[in-house]
Amino acid sequence: MTKEQYERWSAPFRGENQAKALRLVNRLLTYPCYLAYPLALALLALRKDPRFWAALVVPAVSFLLLSVFRDRYNAKRPYEVLEIQPIIIKHTKGHSFPSRHVFSCFVIAMTFLWLAPPLGLLFLLMGAGLCYCRVVGGVHFPRDVAAGALVGILSGILGYWFIF
Repeated sequence: MTKEQYERWSAPFRGENQAKALRLVNRLLTYPCYLAYPLALALLALRKDPRFWAALVVPAVSFLLLSVFRDRYNAKRPYEVLEIQPIIIKHTKGHSFPSRHVFSCFVIAMTFLWLAPPLGLLFLLMGAGLCYCRVVGGVHFPRDVAAGALVGILSGILGYWFIF
């Protein structure tokens, strides 16, 4: 992604109201996923469902491994490389690749796909929207969100359908 591409992609969201709307959509796509996951774990635990441990371990181990990789790789963010003003306000330096927001959404979506397929599909769609928001918002490159989504999906496939 170049500065010119980013400026072109983000142009429709540069107005004050449009920027607020993009930031709101970013939150609306992130928080339901982050709230639904611990609720699902609590429900599984209360029901003594044997899937509880897999639903806990697969995302947790995947998140830990992704975080270690991301910390060591430490890729710069678009606003650091391209000298742009991101629409989504973020002050973090580095740690852009892969996107942990997107990864989390997708690994949680895979968890729900395994537990309750309709909810899993909904969260996958929300994850796709989150990918768009994070790139247009200027906090991730397209490769960051693509890698986050891919790692989240592969973690779910490997964890739920091959290991557990």
